[in-house]
Amino acid sequence: MAANYSDGIHLFTSESVSMGHPDKVSDQISDAVLDSLLAADPFARVACETLCTTGLVVVAGEVTVHNDAAIKAMDKVEETVRKTLRRIGYTDPAMRFDADSCAVIRTLHAQSADIAMGVDKDGAGDQGLMFGFACRETPELMPMPIHLSHRLVERQAKVREQNIIKGLRPDAKSQVTVEYKGKTPIRIHTVVLSTQHTPDWNGPKKQAELKRQVIKHIIEPVMPKKLWDGSAKIHVNPTGQFEIGGPHGDTGLTGRKIIVDTYGGRGCHGGGAFSGKDPTKVDRSASYMARYIAKNVVAAGLADVCEVQVAYAIGVADPVSVLVDTQGTAHIDEKIISQLVRKHFPLTPKGIIKHLNLRRPIYLETASHGHFGRSIFPWEKTDLAKTLAKAAGF
Repeated sequence: MAANYSDGIHLFTSESVSMGHPDKVSDQISDAVLDSLLAADPFARVACETLCTTGLVVVAGEVTVHNDAAIKAMDKVEETVRKTLRRIGYTDPAMRFDADSCAVIRTLHAQSADIAMGVDKDGAGDQGLMFGFACRETPELMPMPIHLSHRLVERQAKVREQNIIKGLRPDAKSQVTVEYKGKTPIRIHTVVLSTQHTPDWNGPKKQAELKRQVIKHIIEPVMPKKLWDGSAKIHVNPTGQFEIGGPHGDTGLTGRKIIVDTYGGRGCHGGGAFSGKDPTKVDRSASYMARYIAKNVVAAGLADVCEVQVAYAIGVADPVSVLVDTQGTAHIDEKIISQLVRKHFPLTPKGIIKHLNLRRPIYLETASHGHFGRSIFPWEKTDLAKTLAKAAGF
């Protein structure tokens, strides 16, 4: 849903979930399997889905590989799963889900030959519509509510791993409400942080102390000082306690947090999930390119807000449509921006993969703390901003 800006005051809220959230556990396993196959075979085709619940991980999907090293990587899927769970922090049997005791079921088979025909011709791996978004609310050119929500769960993971607050567990959720005047964030209105913990924190007095420590060590270090005026509402574990969590508390599935993965509802989402998919799947690669385009348009000063939509037909290389929407913030004609996008950015699956160098094992890092707004990813570069600005006559 595109924002309807006015000069009045309004609130906008986004959420994120931690690396230990069951859906994110599934995303990370799917992307860890993808990375293991791409490391062995850069041209591997992978569509990997994961389910996790009490004592069980199921890995299913379609895989096509082209060498013995990749076949060996497929044989090591169980090892990849357990390594990923240890990385997340599921190492304690008391959580009823841990890397060493859970069962792992693998059911992977070859990709459909009908789908492969289109991809073999450098066409899109599926039909669909994808969006990219950028705005000036943060230095990362991300909407502030989702950016801060990601930073909260990222900070929770760091505090847990470094034992700054003792007894935290991997599962957590965050939510940030920002107050705006028109397009400008003016105040942090509400922060919600729920974090799983050991039984040591059960009870009203212990929860009060946990809240104090969470505010001190997790929330306050993340909040932008200019917008943190002491008036924000803060909710920490608002149900009273959060001992039971992770895949024992809720079954996890790959691709169930697509709005967390993108712009927190501030920009549109085409509907396709990212994790577990190799870059021939335009659900993933074209979404990354759309973000890259939108970010470079804003960084070039062509607009203050930019949303890009691209759409594809299965087996067809060129997009069926490209739309640039600056939501009334363009500094030149939007038609000119659209022409510059068509001229300077490759939009075929093959061109996207080459330009962003996507046939690499880089995807596990995307599966927690956000796919966008983090400089470690190639689609976050603004290397074409100067080119666009020059072409626009700025």
